[in-house]
Amino acid sequence: MPPEPAPRRTREEVDATLQVAKVNAAELLPTVHCLSFGPGTSGAAAGDFCLLELEPALCQQLEAGHSFVIRGDKDEQAVLCSKDKTYDLKTADTSNMLLFIPGCKTPDQLKKEEPQSSIVHTEIFGFSNNYWELRRCRPKLKKLKKLLMENTYDGPDSHKEEDPSRSKYTTEDLLDHIQASEGEIMAQLQVLNACEIGDEVYFELNADKICRATAEMLLQNAVKFNLAEFQEVWQQSVPEGMTTRLDQLKGLALVDRNSRPEIIFLLKVEDLPEGTQERFNSLFSLREKWMEEDIAPYIQDLCEEKQTIGTLLTKYARCSMQNGVKVYNSRRLIS
Repeated sequence: MPPEPAPRRTREEVDATLQVAKVNAAELLPTVHCLSFGPGTSGAAAGDFCLLELEPALCQQLEAGHSFVIRGDKDEQAVLCSKDKTYDLKTADTSNMLLFIPGCKTPDQLKKEEPQSSIVHTEIFGFSNNYWELRRCRPKLKKLKKLLMENTYDGPDSHKEEDPSRSKYTTEDLLDHIQASEGEIMAQLQVLNACEIGDEVYFELNADKICRATAEMLLQNAVKFNLAEFQEVWQQSVPEGMTTRLDQLKGLALVDRNSRPEIIFLLKVEDLPEGTQERFNSLFSLREKWMEEDIAPYIQDLCEEKQTIGTLLTKYARCSMQNGVKVYNSRRLIS
């Protein structure tokens, strides 16, 4: 048999309840909601619905018809992505029961639509004790290069002898595998100098990128390289008319000017940990004290919105003066 409908309270019963609870009716809004559970409430509360807390900007995007996507493989923490931002998804519990009430109206709406001192009988469709909380996070892009390196492009004739077991990835594949928004993924593809292989495309050579790629090729064959000798070989290795400069190697190589002779070695920012604290730990294990100009290329990508390298260093490093120069070292005590 279908469940009997909940009895409807009268105004007199509501006033009597307020009196027993010692609540002054004059301090409340005139409209009274009498809540009751509907016949399907228990099933809905078992997990058919999830609540998601959105910041105003995301809420406006959703109301405007924009879609969001949840990304993450089975062994990864799920993230939610808009067109250009990434958010961690975490469950937040609440001691207050959250009720699903279709057609529920705000006090302002009630003032306009309901008569004074009215009683609104409302059926609860479901309830929950938790919700999904979003926190802006950096995109998890380290996997992107790993996937691309599974099958590197060797030139226009390389497809003739392709190994069918080597992976190829379309843009949609990358969107499925990488925990980042489409905008962040496309920006990182440019950073990695990736290109889409399809119809014939003509490229204009970029001198700085060629110099940087040549330096990487030279440095990956040696643990450490005499700086003066490296600069000479490097300049001789690039096409005629191109000029090599050390500022082309930011985030790729590090110069040790305290050694005699001075040396340079490969240190790529993409090979460092993604986590902020882990990144600083790794950098300070390589070098005890850093000048800001040296460490900046290796932490620039850690800066969140409206955060500068200076504020990041203030939080994760200790500043001191060495021979009149400001340097940064680890905040953690080493025993």
